[in-house]
Amino acid sequence: MNPVSAADLDAAIASLAGGLRPAASKDWTTAAGTGDLDAWHTAEHIGDCLLSYAAQLVSRRPSGYLPFLASLAKDASSADALEFALAGSAILAAVVRTSPPEARAYHPTGTADPGGFAAMGCAEVLVHGEDVARGLGLALDPPRDVCARTVARLFPHLGDVSDLDPWTALSWAMDRVEVPGRAKQTGWRWRGAPPEE
Repeated sequence: MNPVSAADLDAAIASLAGGLRPAASKDWTTAAGTGDLDAWHTAEHIGDCLLSYAAQLVSRRPSGYLPFLASLAKDASSADALEFALAGSAILAAVVRTSPPEARAYHPTGTADPGGFAAMGCAEVLVHGEDVARGLGLALDPPRDVCARTVARLFPHLGDVSDLDPWTALSWAMDRVEVPGRAKQTGWRWRGAPPEE
């Protein structure tokens, strides 16, 4: 399986944009998002999270997160929220693209390399993007090859999932769907560190 790359993150971003732009004029503060968050705050979370990953990788911080939060202005529109999520994602893709393979930085699930941050970015964009889409009565249609590489990179402990559609496998791994015959992934955790480390 090829490592997750900046190109995979680009494809995840394109899926997010294509899936959510048709609803950018709706009120995302009244639509469900992730957990207790509405769609607007879920999009804000995507932008903040991916900017944080980019900062970690640029700084190569060996322990702890850089102590900052990126947030939307209180009067930001739904379209602004989507653009913030897309911008954070694109910045992470640019940082992954320009980071040497040996770069490492802190993440609570293991010191990660550029491919690990790319995989985490893909998972955040696609799964939280789907959370937003569902709240708006839509659905994403992510590239299956990106989903397969993301699952292989982040969830090696789940074993062989090649019998599942890769998007279903990623959604199951992050406890968004149940799969008959497989344990529910309550309390899921991915692996940030490279497989060989």
